Amino acid sequence: MAHVAQWKYKEVEEIASLLKQHPVIGIAEIGSIPAPQMQQMRQNLREHMMIRSSKNTLIHRAIDNAEKDVKDLGGLKEIVSGQSAIIATDINPFKLQARMNKTRTKAPAKGGEIAPEDIKVESGDTPFKPGPIVGDLQKVGIPAAIQGGKVVIKKDKVLVKKGDVISREVAQMLTRLEIYPLEIGISLHGVFEDGFIFKSDVLDIDLDSYHDQFMQAAGKAFNLAIETGWVTKQTITPLVSKAHRDALSIAIEQGILTKDTASDILAKAHRSMIAIASKVQKDGLDDELKEMT
Repeated sequence: MAHVAQWKYKEVEEIASLLKQHPVIGIAEIGSIPAPQMQQMRQNLREHMMIRSSKNTLIHRAIDNAEKDVKDLGGLKEIVSGQSAIIATDINPFKLQARMNKTRTKAPAKGGEIAPEDIKVESGDTPFKPGPIVGDLQKVGIPAAIQGGKVVIKKDKVLVKKGDVISREVAQMLTRLEIYPLEIGISLHGVFEDGFIFKSDVLDIDLDSYHDQFMQAAGKAFNLAIETGWVTKQTITPLVSKAHRDALSIAIEQGILTKDTASDILAKAHRSMIAIASKVQKDGLDDELKEMT
């Protein structure tokens, strides 16, 4: 029987304890993050969550152990891949995804990476002085020239298409142009909460956009409730106000005299009088009416 190092037992026990103590568990990919940046990210997020990286086999064993106390936790094993880390927190999964997105920063390419998007250089001035740099730019496919004593890029050019490999030469020139085509950050594979596993494609939403849509929907629902006379604690006050305005309008239209309608009815009668007087010949009006018309 193969000997299993004691540290591995301890590692599995500690991770399992972490899984059982927190209501929200994320599985994240941290493989592309350089050590200094990862250390900074851990420090920035420490107040809100615990991040624990380990070997995938040990994470699997810890999940199996914790599932004895946390129902359906085992589904997390399907999304453990790459260089994985456990994120243990009490933050809502969607807010957790938003926080992970904020860890992402632009990074230079070194060569050999896959372009996540089309990598394009745009026409215009460069920071370079005239010299051999023009040939270096042209060598990697950038349409450069000297104009007015400056090195310029003559037109927009896609250097690397999405999905293609970034060559070392192109990567070096992009860095010199201060174009950083890569992103580094913590990428969630998925999050477990209350027996459900939310994949990253479900979690990655624009929270501001959804908030605006909810606000618009709430506004439209409120207006519909007012129009249909739907009584709730939110609509009762505006409905009573609307009923009062409608009753007042009907009373004025029908000439029903009350202390609330008298001034409006007199004003309406006065306007009607002026309108009629304007259609009568001037010699048929007294001096006061003539001035009014």
